Amino acid sequence: MNKAVKHIVDTTAAHTGALPIANRSIAVVGLGYVGLPVAVAFGEKTGVIGFDIKEQRIQELQEGIDATLELSPFTLKNATVDYVSDPSALQASDFVIIAVPTPINAQNQPDLTPLLRASHLVGRQLNKGDIVVYESTVYPGATEEDCIPVLEEASGLCAGVDFFVGYSPERINPGDHEHTFKTIKKIVSAQDEQTLDIVAEVYEAVVEAGVHRASSIKVAEAAKIIENTQRDLNIALMNELAIIFDRMNIDTLEVLEAAGTKWNFLPFRPGLVGGHCIGVDPFYLTMKAESLGYHPEVILAGRRINDTMGRFIATALVKNLIKQNMPVLGARVTILGLSFKENVSDIRNSKVANLVHEIEEFGIDVQVTDRLVEKSEAKREYGIDLLEMSELKPADVVIFAVSHEEYVEGGWNLAQHLLKVGRGIVVDIKGTLPRAEQPEGVHVWRL
Repeated sequence: MNKAVKHIVDTTAAHTGALPIANRSIAVVGLGYVGLPVAVAFGEKTGVIGFDIKEQRIQELQEGIDATLELSPFTLKNATVDYVSDPSALQASDFVIIAVPTPINAQNQPDLTPLLRASHLVGRQLNKGDIVVYESTVYPGATEEDCIPVLEEASGLCAGVDFFVGYSPERINPGDHEHTFKTIKKIVSAQDEQTLDIVAEVYEAVVEAGVHRASSIKVAEAAKIIENTQRDLNIALMNELAIIFDRMNIDTLEVLEAAGTKWNFLPFRPGLVGGHCIGVDPFYLTMKAESLGYHPEVILAGRRINDTMGRFIATALVKNLIKQNMPVLGARVTILGLSFKENVSDIRNSKVANLVHEIEEFGIDVQVTDRLVEKSEAKREYGIDLLEMSELKPADVVIFAVSHEEYVEGGWNLAQHLLKVGRGIVVDIKGTLPRAEQPEGVHVWRL
């Protein structure tokens, strides 16, 4: 089986004219939002083994279907990737990239379970001379302190002697087709200089923006985790400003537009902060800090603000219903969008779900639509029954929660179409509706 798989990769590469990169046979473990673009990028240069534990995911990719909507059937077809769910196929590779999720649990503590399981799976297939590179976001020290011991135990080999480890943090931005795996500079690091040279050479073969060599694996881990922590804190500041300005009856976005005329003002906006990166990664850093005896103040304060924005928006909605002499109990609200950000199907850690439950606590009827999200997934993860646009009943309030392209293009016409007799309240969380075109009979509230 192992020789057969290696034969497939080698002969496929030869057939396409592709050459081995740095004399390495590459495999990618985990074919989600991060791993699939990596596998496909390398697959455009050479034969690659793409591994995932989900049989359905493998079958879809073999059929040229990417359920995440990140890559087109044409892109998948033009990459030489052998999609497999058999771990033994990994033995045909000697350069394994691990790109699995690193979530948090219900207590906001890091959950390394997927990463450690992937490490064990890869470890059992390791051969002498192999290189394992992690792309998953972790706290500084996790690769060497948590992952390498699992690789060693599963393989019976010694890291730094029999096999070698690197770390190159992912910088994938779902839904962004301008800043991609190829066009974003890649941070690379490794246990030693010789391994770092190989890791750098492998990534330089596909990453057009080039690589940045970090001095150590811990430096690379720390660099990644502060990227999202910095963004989380900046958005938290905007959210706190929105809360303050709401009490002053000042439009936050007008304030930001005015302040933005200064050259060095950072263009962050308030909003719901969810997803598997910005709303998660800071907890990895704070947990590590607390294990070392330091309690982070600023980072956790930012997290608290961002995690309570659903409650703030729900409360603001109720206040606006009262001000407009509209009943609260039994009112109907339509929410546009459930995914954690625009133009993606990913609902992991979606704060829209929090908003739904906060509104429902006031006795308000909530209906949600999002054609990019699988209905079964929304029901399983959050107990939310997604509706088709045609199934929505006329509402008292329409909330533009996620700026999917179709909602932005629909604009005020869409809002009026969904409201009872074209009148009511519109909550524009992302500030995408032009205020100058606001229809008569429609009251608007936005962050």
